[in-house]
Amino acid sequence: MPIQRRHVADAELAVLEVLWDHSPRTIRQLTDILYPGGTTSEYATVQKLLQRLEDKGCVSRDRSQSAHQFSPSIAREDLIGEQLEQVAQKLCDGSLTPLLLHLTSNVRLKKRERELLKKMIDEAK
Repeated sequence: MPIQRRHVADAELAVLEVLWDHSPRTIRQLTDILYPGGTTSEYATVQKLLQRLEDKGCVSRDRSQSAHQFSPSIAREDLIGEQLEQVAQKLCDGSLTPLLLHLTSNVRLKKRERELLKKMIDEAK
């Protein structure tokens, strides 16, 4: 199945972050979390961000109650994978190797993270 290419803006990502940690949520609940004491304008902003995310297939809406409930329809790990593959296509001719080499050489990994990375490499097809 081909990978769906979707760009998620920073503001949309902020909404997804809340939903990954606390879902389902209504627009009002999301607005209260993202913009404490939020105005009508900020409520409309969250509403628009949710519509964009729904159009991109990143959130789903439960319309069974008068206040619609929103939940993520993409896992954080899946979105990370899509975004990394897009960067690899754009900057590295599709190869993830330069990205991985950069990340592992410039970031101090914990022992458990190194072990997990080695295991993943060993198990890769």
